[in-house]
Amino acid sequence: MKLPEDELLALLVAVSFASGLNVYATVATLGLLAHAHLVALPPQLQLLSSWWIIAAGGTLFAVEFFADKVPGFDLVWNALHTFIRVPVSALVAYQAAASLSPGEQLAAALGGGVIAFIAHGGKTAVRAAVTPSPEPFSNISLSLGEDALAISLTWLATTHPLLAGGMAATLILIIILLTRWVWRALKSMFRTAGQSIHA
Repeated sequence: MKLPEDELLALLVAVSFASGLNVYATVATLGLLAHAHLVALPPQLQLLSSWWIIAAGGTLFAVEFFADKVPGFDLVWNALHTFIRVPVSALVAYQAAASLSPGEQLAAALGGGVIAFIAHGGKTAVRAAVTPSPEPFSNISLSLGEDALAISLTWLATTHPLLAGGMAATLILIIILLTRWVWRALKSMFRTAGQSIHA
């Protein structure tokens, strides 16, 4: 079933935001929903419903589930995933927008990448602020919340795309308003990650 353009746009915004938080959880959730015939993905995204993709996404999500909850290491992990979450989100958006004109499809890919980067930046900025805390529970709680948000937002995007898109747009606006703090935190994260790698 072909989605109306406004619902497709809202779905792309929500899924791109979710991918910026946890791309593996997002891909695995989309794949499982499609495989169970609970959502009809565009033909170009049917590959996500393959058990190979679901298994890969689920396995990588399991790895991230633990890696993302270790204070300090989570900063290195998120720094490296800047180069995974953003391009994968752009690719998913590009494929999902295949029914649009070539120019609109490219715009969707660019938008998907930018939205994922904003979500990823907001996530890592909060992590950079919380990681110096001596107790591990803040990091673990944040990570669990991010995982839950990525999965629930992906599910909501497939059932109520306009609502999910509105929620994601609100979160994007909040992050943009805090851009200066996010930028400083990202620079600090990459600096810490670089020191950890060379240590």
